[in-house]
Amino acid sequence: MALTRHDLTRRREQLQDLQRYLAVLEADHDGARAKLLGFRHRYLEALGPLMRELDELEAQLHQATALLSDTLKRQGVEVPTSAAPRSKAWPDIPPLPEATPLPPEPTGPLTDLPPPSLKTLYRRAAMRFHPDLAPSGPEREVCEQRMMIVNEAYASGDRGKLESLLLAAGELPEKVIGGPADAVRAWLGLCEHMVQSRIRIVQAQMTLLQSQQMHELRIAVERAEVGGMRPLDIMAARLRAQIAERRQELYIGERVGGDAKLAADFLRKRYQRLTGLGLG
Repeated sequence: MALTRHDLTRRREQLQDLQRYLAVLEADHDGARAKLLGFRHRYLEALGPLMRELDELEAQLHQATALLSDTLKRQGVEVPTSAAPRSKAWPDIPPLPEATPLPPEPTGPLTDLPPPSLKTLYRRAAMRFHPDLAPSGPEREVCEQRMMIVNEAYASGDRGKLESLLLAAGELPEKVIGGPADAVRAWLGLCEHMVQSRIRIVQAQMTLLQSQQMHELRIAVERAEVGGMRPLDIMAARLRAQIAERRQELYIGERVGGDAKLAADFLRKRYQRLTGLGLG
């Protein structure tokens, strides 16, 4: 099927629309990622040291309770044990992968665009050479002579003469004798496929970014801050309270080893705190 000049223009416009839509998606993603990175930095700056301190205390508690549990088992006392605590690791927030650049538009004369009709060539020549459109003087006289040739060529159906006049006047060959239609069609199809694939990648990355817990936390914190609250300060206060509790728990755990009943009770309470399960 021949590709008309109108089809070519329409397909190029569709490709440009896709590229503009892709640019908006990429800008939205990069903006959301920048906000998330900024919030993550602020969050870890405010709470990171406290979270690390709490993790260290939990690790010390686990070591102390493991020793207690082993001692009680040797005495024939069965007590529940809990898994080692794991530090919370926030997933990375990777940037978008580099986009593959679109290939250059082909220019080789593979299969021509349908050349314009004889009437179209005549109208184009008339717009260039009609003496009424030229200033007076020698230039008008040249146009009168060329317009006579144009009229004679049109009347006799001499397409070659009209093409020669237009090409000599600086018209683009594609507009006069046609262009590489099949190559351009294939190029447009490839570019559309590449842009659409990139759109899917950006959309998937945006979905992944918005599904992260840190993103949900950012939204919640920023909403609270708009309402006049200071949620990061509240979180810091809770972490300090937990640190104080863990220190007290560690202090007790290191001192109940000589009493099997107290040690077993201590381990059961710790298991219940970690698992949220009652022991019956």
